[in-house]
Amino acid sequence: MTKSELITLIGTKQQHLNQRDVELAVNTIILTLTNSVASQERIEIRGFGGFTTLDRKTRIGRNPKTGEAVSVPNRRAVHFKPGLDLRQKVNASRLEYKIRDL
Repeated sequence: MTKSELITLIGTKQQHLNQRDVELAVNTIILTLTNSVASQERIEIRGFGGFTTLDRKTRIGRNPKTGEAVSVPNRRAVHFKPGLDLRQKVNASRLEYKIRDL
């Protein structure tokens, strides 16, 4: 699902809101989450999951084409840990998919 699809879906489910208000709300939420993670704040949305940043140390990597050793600088990476409700729904949908195939 893309951001525009999400905006359209929310707009059709919440018909009392106009499309511009839904778009503004979604963009504000995404911007707030992005700014929080960028400033190394932890974000937790109960039932959905949490976002944190992890520090990756400098390491020696390999160029896959030449096999030459390359220094990979330290950096930060975003880590998402799904919440219990999300994991249960994903696992339940996987079981439903397997049952339909039988």
